[in-house]
Amino acid sequence: MSFYTQILITLFIIFASEAKFLPKKCNSCKALLGDDLIKEIASYENVKNEIFKYVLEGDFKSKTYDELEKFVDKFGARPSGSQVLEDSIDYMIQLTREEEINDIVTEELEVPHWIRGTEKITMLEPRVKEIDLLGLGRSVTTPPEGITAEVVVVKNFEELSELSNKDVDGKIVLYDPIFTSYGETVVYRTQGAARAAEKGAVASLVRSIAPFSINSPHTGSQTYNENFEKIPAAAISLEDADLLRRIYNRGEKIVLNMTMSSTYESKTSRNTIIDLKGRDNPEKLVIVSGHIDSWDVGQGAMDDGGGLFVSWAAPVIMKRLNLRPKRTVRSIFWTAEELGLIGAYAYEEKHRNESHNINFIMESDEGTFTPLGLIVAGTQKARCIIAEILKLFKSINASTLVESDSPGSDISVIIRNGIPGASLHNANERYFWFHHTEGDTMNVESPEELDLCTAFWTAVTYIIADISVDIPR
Repeated sequence: MSFYTQILITLFIIFASEAKFLPKKCNSCKALLGDDLIKEIASYENVKNEIFKYVLEGDFKSKTYDELEKFVDKFGARPSGSQVLEDSIDYMIQLTREEEINDIVTEELEVPHWIRGTEKITMLEPRVKEIDLLGLGRSVTTPPEGITAEVVVVKNFEELSELSNKDVDGKIVLYDPIFTSYGETVVYRTQGAARAAEKGAVASLVRSIAPFSINSPHTGSQTYNENFEKIPAAAISLEDADLLRRIYNRGEKIVLNMTMSSTYESKTSRNTIIDLKGRDNPEKLVIVSGHIDSWDVGQGAMDDGGGLFVSWAAPVIMKRLNLRPKRTVRSIFWTAEELGLIGAYAYEEKHRNESHNINFIMESDEGTFTPLGLIVAGTQKARCIIAEILKLFKSINASTLVESDSPGSDISVIIRNGIPGASLHNANERYFWFHHTEGDTMNVESPEELDLCTAFWTAVTYIIADISVDIPR
């Protein structure tokens, strides 16, 4: 994937971070929708209640959590290109078949398989200290003896640009931006090594893209510029980054020895597609999705095990309750999201001629905590329809609609073509505490919150798939 393609991936995150809450346009929406459609949407109150009762009190109570727990405990981390990822895909297919849903296909594609090896940083001056780190995705290796170099600390790209190439040449650049939002801050992880290499740096470090840390580095993807040398890239903890900044501000020389090794090759993986066929318009699709791969650190419970399982549960619950909507509900488990939305790009390319049949596409990839509503992309009328549907969820405080031109990660690849869609808006204030770290385990998940997300996700999906009108473009 090219440098510029990866920049586009970064931009969708930035745009998502600039999302706005839907203004109160009651009269405007009423005029766009008309009384009949508003009454029709309101008529789904009973089916919504049926789904919630089944998930919160009935046979599906705690099932999402229980199945996620078994899955995470069995497979743990599921890196792109690994055998454990492929085994986890087979497991999800079998789990779905046990629910008597057999309309399942997988689509093969080539994915990156990056495996981290030895990773170590030792501060040699002004004192000896071991520094925790995590290499960033696809980082190149250091020589066997490592890289020993002085450190330059910058807050942002502007500070870097103000330094002469002589000031940076042969040194390690440390970016230490203070976390504001993921969208604003993540560029120092994704583009940091490329920008430092332009100045002649021999390695790049970044203060982990997170608001909180217990000396826990956060990994993530990064992108090289093919016009400049590829240099080793890693994240260090907030605590160590702040320590180095304090020393640097006092004018003391900092020297690090940095050793990193890894391997990188291509492997074959699969997107997984599960259909619950619609009764009237089976060619039309309402898609729910989450990615099944994870980083090699942590267990991938939160990123994106929860999103995977609420999207698995939606067609399963409909099948169990004999709720067959007019349109097909398609559940997609994306592969290789973490190293560049690889599965989503492959799906979009393969199904481009069928994109006119996608009525709406949804994704959960930023936590499955208490649901608050949806982050929505689409025309004003599309947003008004979704806002009207969300009114049915006022009783659980999940009626908020947040406007965004790019509300998800994988689905951004499809939404950018004018297809309406949404991601789960949830109370994920602590999501980036654990994101891309060893802390992404079952301990951050809650059975009660997962039940609420499952019920909400399923009910919204059913209503969108069943109402008389298509979501307009």
